[in-house]
Amino acid sequence: MYIKRNISWNIIIRYAWKNLLFFIFWASAIFCSYIFLGWDQIDIPFQPLSVIGIAVAFYIGFKNSQSYDRFWEGRKIWGGIVNSSRTWATNVLSFVMDDKEVHRVLIYRHLAWINALRIQLRQPSSFSIKENRAVEKMFDRHGERNPVCSKLDSFLSEEEDADLENRKNVATHIIKNQGLHLKQLLKEEKITEFDKQIFHNNLEELYALQGKCERIKNTPFPRQYAYFSTLFTWIFVLLLPFGLLNVFKVEINSFAQENDWWSLTLMIFFSVLISWIFVTMEKVGSNSEDPFEGRINDVPMTALCRTIEIDLRDMLNEENLPEKVRPQDNILY
Repeated sequence: MYIKRNISWNIIIRYAWKNLLFFIFWASAIFCSYIFLGWDQIDIPFQPLSVIGIAVAFYIGFKNSQSYDRFWEGRKIWGGIVNSSRTWATNVLSFVMDDKEVHRVLIYRHLAWINALRIQLRQPSSFSIKENRAVEKMFDRHGERNPVCSKLDSFLSEEEDADLENRKNVATHIIKNQGLHLKQLLKEEKITEFDKQIFHNNLEELYALQGKCERIKNTPFPRQYAYFSTLFTWIFVLLLPFGLLNVFKVEINSFAQENDWWSLTLMIFFSVLISWIFVTMEKVGSNSEDPFEGRINDVPMTALCRTIEIDLRDMLNEENLPEKVRPQDNILY
């Protein structure tokens, strides 16, 4: 999640430089062919092009709205995970008879669950977006995409950690282990049947929140909206210079008669600017489709997991609590 009010030009250029170079080349090639090669027949009326532009803008607007809904739902789910985590720790400390080791095991296992869920959601899928190399290098340097389950052993016993290594859904089995532990505590009379029911309601809520995350993660944004939005945008962008030939016909004739290079520069500038605006609007939606990929617009699950860890370990009265996660290049993961 980008945390600065204004997006830095370093980030903008990373995303846009290849497209900008292509737009400059494409517009220059069209305009120069019209002027220097005498291809008078390639200009098209701008009116039909404006209709296409309006239709594309509506289509992009719908896509961006639905993409943002996916991000915001993901953020609300993780807000629920934060609240349920605090409730779990409070219940453990309130209901389980004075046994600090049991408190620690139940709360640390929960910390393993939130991190296992984060790691599972960060795994790439077949429909994960691919960026240009400049952007991918930045994400690789930050090291938050496709993380490995290397930190769960700090929250779990060796036996439990080894048992989870070959599980298909680690987070699911961690909550199952919590339920089995509660059953054992009831048998040892460290909690009552009523306490156990409250705990299980808490576990049920955690399963529901995990399922909601998995629903977003495993359901791609409908491709008919995502793909055709991109296709229609590029059709408009590729046709734009031909339409601007018709708009700037007087300036083109002026250039032919007086060698007025400013007219040519102005035409190329507006072609590149309009193309960049439309492609950027379309890309904003594409980058918000999958809110758990560990990219610039995604839910900051690493920071939220660390916040939960600090809160729960503080409830255990531990010292030497970990620091909050710091943003990298103004991106909070």
